[in-house]
Amino acid sequence: MKRRTFVLGAAAGVAAPALVGSTAAAAAGTRESTWWTATGVASPTIKRGDVTPGNRAAQLKTLPPQTQQVIIVGGDSYSNNYATLETYAKERGRWWPVSAPLPARIGSKGFSDNHTEGVPTTPTGVYSIGPTMYGNAANPGVRYPYHRLVSGDWWNENPTSSLYNSFQHSTTNPGGYSEALWQEVPAYTHFAVITYNMAPNVATPVPNAGSGIFLHEFSTSSGNATAGCVAVSHTNLVAILRWLNPALSPRIVISPYANLNRY
Repeated sequence: MKRRTFVLGAAAGVAAPALVGSTAAAAAGTRESTWWTATGVASPTIKRGDVTPGNRAAQLKTLPPQTQQVIIVGGDSYSNNYATLETYAKERGRWWPVSAPLPARIGSKGFSDNHTEGVPTTPTGVYSIGPTMYGNAANPGVRYPYHRLVSGDWWNENPTSSLYNSFQHSTTNPGGYSEALWQEVPAYTHFAVITYNMAPNVATPVPNAGSGIFLHEFSTSSGNATAGCVAVSHTNLVAILRWLNPALSPRIVISPYANLNRY
């Protein structure tokens, strides 16, 4: 979804919620949480540390049985664009927190159960992580295939195109809201695709239902709302992308907490 940066926050009358286990404001994105490994992920930056008092992953009912990693992006209401990102891994049949809650931002108009193209909301639901990760910088050590962006790399966000909601390398703009991915700095230093309105969630993207929903880093140093994506700090993003393992069928669940029981 084009135009990722929305500089909103306390100055605009939007209060950042307090995070469980952290005194940092959600907008700041400067407090990096301690990580630990629940599934044998080796990383010098990850160790057993703070965990979430309420295990939200244990409430989920619709995850595929093969899923052993889940990201939960939640918030206090549909309209709030401050969110919390939580990571969980399944071990011995139980869900365990992988990190303390991480400050995140979503679409400037909050969550939506009926996201549409061009509206800055973040779609609710359960999604996979796309088969390829991307970025304007070199591969930070992810387990997925990684494509370093070059000039001419677009995300096609033209609802009239047969390639709607897909990566495309082209010498011309595909039209509509299509994004010149290589020009989005720092937001697209690295990013993962959230499979909203694309396979495997739908067989074929639905025109005008929305496109280009990614997990990426903040566009500003203080953190900012997005045009529909989920954004976190650079350090947290890299840790998440390195942790995600396609062999463990990860999913991302996006919802206000009050409706998390849907999933």
